[in-house]
Amino acid sequence: MGYLHLRSSPVSSVLPVLALRGIRKAYPGVVALDGVDLDLCAGEVHVLLGENGAGKSTLMKIISGAVARDAGEIRIDGAPVELADPRQAQALGIGIIYQEFNLVPQLSAAENIFLGREPLRLPGVIDQRRLLRDAQRQLDELGVAIDARAIVSRLSVAEQQMVEVAKALSLHARVLIMDEPTSALTAQEITELFAAIRRLRERGVAIVYISHRMEELFAIGDRVTVLRDGRHVGTRRIQETDMAELVRLMVGRELKDQFPKQRAAVGDEVLRVERLRRDGVLHDISFALRRGEVVGLAGLMGSGRTELARALFGADAIDGGRVFVHGAERRIGSPRAAIDLGLGFLTEDRKQQGLVLVLSVRENICLPSVGRWSRAGLVQTGRETDATARRIAELRIKTPGPEQRVGHLSGGNQQKVVLGKWLCTDADILIFDEPTRGIDVGAKVEIYQLINQLAARGAAILMISSELPEILGLSDRILVMHAGRIAGEFSAAEATQEKLLAAALGRN
Repeated sequence: MGYLHLRSSPVSSVLPVLALRGIRKAYPGVVALDGVDLDLCAGEVHVLLGENGAGKSTLMKIISGAVARDAGEIRIDGAPVELADPRQAQALGIGIIYQEFNLVPQLSAAENIFLGREPLRLPGVIDQRRLLRDAQRQLDELGVAIDARAIVSRLSVAEQQMVEVAKALSLHARVLIMDEPTSALTAQEITELFAAIRRLRERGVAIVYISHRMEELFAIGDRVTVLRDGRHVGTRRIQETDMAELVRLMVGRELKDQFPKQRAAVGDEVLRVERLRRDGVLHDISFALRRGEVVGLAGLMGSGRTELARALFGADAIDGGRVFVHGAERRIGSPRAAIDLGLGFLTEDRKQQGLVLVLSVRENICLPSVGRWSRAGLVQTGRETDATARRIAELRIKTPGPEQRVGHLSGGNQQKVVLGKWLCTDADILIFDEPTRGIDVGAKVEIYQLINQLAARGAAILMISSELPEILGLSDRILVMHAGRIAGEFSAAEATQEKLLAAALGRN
């Protein structure tokens, strides 16, 4: 993927606009931050790197006023401040774009952008005309074709992300925190976002940028700070470091092979799809999966990849076609029916569709297979705990224990819990939709190795990914979708990024 490279601005030698000293934060059984320092200067993009669980999100929540620190000092323009809540942080010029959306789906884009800050015509009466005008101006400045009147729930994931960007920019922030802002954006949308970052930097806005896409850091960053296990391990100027050094700082070791693909023996066919159709969405889809095979599914956003996965798993109804599981034709009318047939589905949105955040690690991992741990209608918690402990060890989930609430884990560890859930069902047909989205480089390699292990055990894997290097590095075969159809099929040997992109654009 190509990125718009922004000329690095010289980092100011004057007083930092924001300075953190000795920041500490602990939760029951976990020290999230341990004496972290960070300086942020006006007119710079300061990249924050670290594995999942390193403390990045906790640090940003403290800066934005969402979480109180246990110790340490925060200074703005050299003066100590207390950030009691997000509203106070906003008043001091601090804005944040969270990795997980913070939108009200039932409201319009305009209402979300100015939520809590609506222009008033009279006391208690919102000036709707001005609200729409100002919101539309924010969206237009981002270069996106979004109607400010559109209801957020009807927007795509990428469009919702851009509404989040517009909301943050509308605050006229002096400090802007961007937590994985490109995770759901297309290449064109990323280019537009980078152009917005350039304009903000030229105006003197200080930007904290968090991303697991390492190539982005060298495209837009001025400095980079690395956290590991809640501690500050180094700050470098982007021009004076490289990817190998940053990876060593992040994980404490070298990653010899980014995509450690191991070819497994391909066995019998376990899933066949013939002319599957969902009116207006999927058209004449046919393909097969075999034991030990990883089939990559590529395509641009809106091509139908996730819709195909949901249809196969019984989450969405189909209007035609046939599905064969282990040689027998099946009608998969619900996710429960899919699970009973040995299918597992790691969804793109782990928080909304893959986990119950208020439940524990144990309860989430064992939920789809709860019948296995029950006798006479009563759940045997001890058996669940033993099974969960095995998955925690196997997947190296960082958690104080099986009873830890999933909502308190980092994003990467939450993703591992979702994986553990399907491993507990003994599913042998696995659909992975963006399995490494929002996951750091070290955890990605662990998941790639897990995919290898599953294939070696005889599982058939359909892997959806927006990252073409990931698709190319892990797949035995690659299917490419365009406009709801299979637009191309390639063996691992013949596939290239250029061929996949051409098929995704419908140019085959």
